[in-house]
Amino acid sequence: MSDIRHSLLRRDPLSAAKEVLYHMDISLGSALQSSGAGAPVLDKSTIDLVEEFIFHVPKDRSVPPKRMSCVQELQLLEIMCSYFQEQSKDAVRQVIFSALFSLQGNKADESRMAMLGKLVSMAIAVCRVPILECAATWLQRSHSAWCVRLARVLVDDYCTLVPSSFSTLQNICSASPRFCCQLITAVTALYDMSSEDMTPPPSLLEMVVGWVTEDPRLLLLTLINMPLGTSLPLGGLDVTPLMGLLRWCVKAPLAYQRGRKLSLTNGHGEQEKGVGCEELYSKLHLSVLQVFLMLQVHLTEQNLLGRLAVLQLESVAVLMEEVSRLVEELNPLHAASHIQLALDRLAQALQVAMATGALLCTREDLRTLCSRLPHNNLLQLVMSGPVQSTHGAPYQSNFYPHIHPPRSSPLPPHNTHPALSTHNTHPALSPHAAHPALSPHRPLTPHATHSSLSPHAFHPAAMTFPYRPIR
Repeated sequence: MSDIRHSLLRRDPLSAAKEVLYHMDISLGSALQSSGAGAPVLDKSTIDLVEEFIFHVPKDRSVPPKRMSCVQELQLLEIMCSYFQEQSKDAVRQVIFSALFSLQGNKADESRMAMLGKLVSMAIAVCRVPILECAATWLQRSHSAWCVRLARVLVDDYCTLVPSSFSTLQNICSASPRFCCQLITAVTALYDMSSEDMTPPPSLLEMVVGWVTEDPRLLLLTLINMPLGTSLPLGGLDVTPLMGLLRWCVKAPLAYQRGRKLSLTNGHGEQEKGVGCEELYSKLHLSVLQVFLMLQVHLTEQNLLGRLAVLQLESVAVLMEEVSRLVEELNPLHAASHIQLALDRLAQALQVAMATGALLCTREDLRTLCSRLPHNNLLQLVMSGPVQSTHGAPYQSNFYPHIHPPRSSPLPPHNTHPALSTHNTHPALSPHAAHPALSPHRPLTPHATHSSLSPHAFHPAAMTFPYRPIR
């Protein structure tokens, strides 16, 4: 390996980087083919070559690093794009991409992240699907802090620096839905609405809502494609963007009201941003509820209903704590409607998530979590019903009952029927007996029997989940 390094030192930076890339392709490709199972791992000497000649972290501090010019860096990005596009074996592509951009915890990681952001941004611009698929896997396996950094680069490139190129990012969903699913998860982790700067830009919000409204199943792609038993990396992104999008929908009325308050305090109003986004958040809230219903089907098919909590109770607790703090910041007299809207959305999401098995918790846990929140009628109804426990008996899909109490019969009593209300002395009639002739009226035809009707045929509890999102 020392001979290869000495050879690379005599080359210009671009040529040396190309040579290292092709060396990786040969060594890892042959190792993958011979191993048959499991991804091959780069040896330490090859990792050193990658860091020194692609990411320009010198092995010897006494040797000045060879820096690429902007033109050379662009040429290297084009070489990488061409390589990943032309490589026909997806396994080899994934191994090479991981070898290049897996973070090692050393000083080369900053260079890796800079190169990765530029490569993925270029792949979006020229629609290089193989790179986007590799980037989706990288987002799934990397720590959320690095994923958020990549998301920020892409948002800056396509929403801030060059807004006219935003449609390019918007149209990438049809080319690589899996990448877009992971990107949504990353941007919801980036924009957590903790401050005015952490509120998603209107163009980004519009793009996400457009993607999810057109195909809500997009949010479940990572979960559906993940093999059973796969363990997530410690500190990684959530397996679905549902928790992040739920945070957006619930906190949006409060966050924008806080922004208006700060703007008025600073002497300039800025109300149009929140007003223009209200309908988008309403559409997003509806889509999230629809995805919960789709999720129930998937969990049932995989025999995971009641055994896999897609929404973690700890994440829900954090959201409620954030909502509580936001409510305390606002004046309830001036923001009462916004507070109730946020709580209505939270209550609906909790109700649907529990009814579909996406959230598993006890009623006591739910009441404890909601104890610091202001009163809300819908939230009180959700807390009053029993919630599936994570201990003891297995999950039952109908465990979370409907609110309406059952009736003994769907038919009203005969003695209150409006057509017979004037006959006070009329005896009680059996629902299946024929009426006797009543003088001076003409005889009545007998009742048809109701054997085909179930005692609860028209009871609301027999219907599917009937609630609609609160706007």
